[in-house]
Amino acid sequence: MDHTLLAFLNLFLFCSCLASPPNFVLLFADDLGFGDLGCYGHPSSLTPNLDRLASGGLRFTDFYCTSPVCSPSRASLLTGRYQTRSGIYPGVLYPGSIGGLPLNETTIAEVLKPMGYATAAMGKWHLGFGANGMYLPTNQGFDQYLGIPYSHDMGPCRNLTCFPPDVKCFGFCDVGGVTVPLMYNDIIKQQPVNFLDLERAYSDFATNFITMSAKKKQPFFLYYPSHHTHYPQYAGPGAAGRSLRGPYGDALLEFDTTVGNLLATLEQTGVINNTLVFFTSDNGPELMRMSRGGNSGPLKCGKGTTYEGGMREPAIAFWPGTIRPGVTHELASTLDILPTMARLAGAKLPQVQLDGVDMTEILVNHGQGKREVMMFYPTDPSEMYGLFALRLEKYKAHFYTRGATHSGTTPDKDCDIFSVLKPHDPPLIFDLEADPSEKYPLSLVSRPDLQDLLDRILKVKDQFEATMVFGESQIGKGSDRELEPCCTPQCSPKPSCCQC
Repeated sequence: MDHTLLAFLNLFLFCSCLASPPNFVLLFADDLGFGDLGCYGHPSSLTPNLDRLASGGLRFTDFYCTSPVCSPSRASLLTGRYQTRSGIYPGVLYPGSIGGLPLNETTIAEVLKPMGYATAAMGKWHLGFGANGMYLPTNQGFDQYLGIPYSHDMGPCRNLTCFPPDVKCFGFCDVGGVTVPLMYNDIIKQQPVNFLDLERAYSDFATNFITMSAKKKQPFFLYYPSHHTHYPQYAGPGAAGRSLRGPYGDALLEFDTTVGNLLATLEQTGVINNTLVFFTSDNGPELMRMSRGGNSGPLKCGKGTTYEGGMREPAIAFWPGTIRPGVTHELASTLDILPTMARLAGAKLPQVQLDGVDMTEILVNHGQGKREVMMFYPTDPSEMYGLFALRLEKYKAHFYTRGATHSGTTPDKDCDIFSVLKPHDPPLIFDLEADPSEKYPLSLVSRPDLQDLLDRILKVKDQFEATMVFGESQIGKGSDRELEPCCTPQCSPKPSCCQC
């Protein structure tokens, strides 16, 4: 029998035989590099639970986010659409941002809810707060939310306690902003948040959500976008000082401990064999922070750039009894998570232009994926410049290159902010299988056979850009300090009075 037909039949039988809709746990690290985990080659990272996922699940080597910074990457993850469509550009959202993820965008949670799923999010939202909290997760398909609605460094540094006993963060800070709040649904529970107790609160929240869903025999979707390992790192007493990598390693260990608690809860409630756990990260490491910024392994540059180190991420799929342990070199993306979960849950896809594809065949059969192309937009995409880079199969073409502040301090001068925008015509082309570090561009002069490849790349680029309709920039709407979350909104003087 033809292998393709056999794989299709196996997949059909698999989807038909699911006794009940599977549960989903989506773990999303922050600023974690391709080379930061032991299972991806780091010699001193202490992550036993993520390593367990890798050894018992499917580890991806060619998995991409859609943006080298936070907010746009999260928008693409939850909608299955490039951030340019939803308007989450340029850069990131702030506490007082007027815009946010448009409410007419359909998130994974909103796809799953009609199928009877319980939905919850905890951690770093970073897709907008807005007037009266209009952009919070509870207005985007999630039944419950516990977390900080933006990045945890977006507050006065004097209120960030990173390591016991009361060691303050360092670096630039905004002393004119409100302290960082902890929210439950749309209510501020604590301001400023107690960072040393935060991970325990998340773990308790997740345990309760999973336990209650299991008791009700209700399928569930838990989304955990962690604050770890974004700078400035913090860790509670259970992890502080316990790793080999200093503050960065301690923060990573604390995240890993929460992953372990989630796995233990799935086992104790008897649902682990009916749960897909998927782990990845939002963008590459912030190399400007040096040892406190993460590691991109063999990849070039990091956060803020469209080189591999900025957008190629570790990713692991874990589902005991369904996903066989192994490694896949298939091309895949955060864009693909929504259509994959929809397929597995039997849910309808949103009636919009999706950029993601179903990767069930990769997960279940270690088979060939549907994705052949990955697009690379910079932090400030525009219709004038279009794509900065494009990967077609194993080849990557750079039409523009540029460094970034986030990737400064590295010996590679292409990475830092002083490496200004450079157009490339013809584009720089790299064979990422032979040269994942993007050191040796292929020469059209010495390799005339590459002209056919270039023609294909340019055709794919033109076809994609012809279908791309840029949404109204949500970040371009600006900020209003009156919108910053305050637990005592009528108090004075702000922001110092915003405490509870």
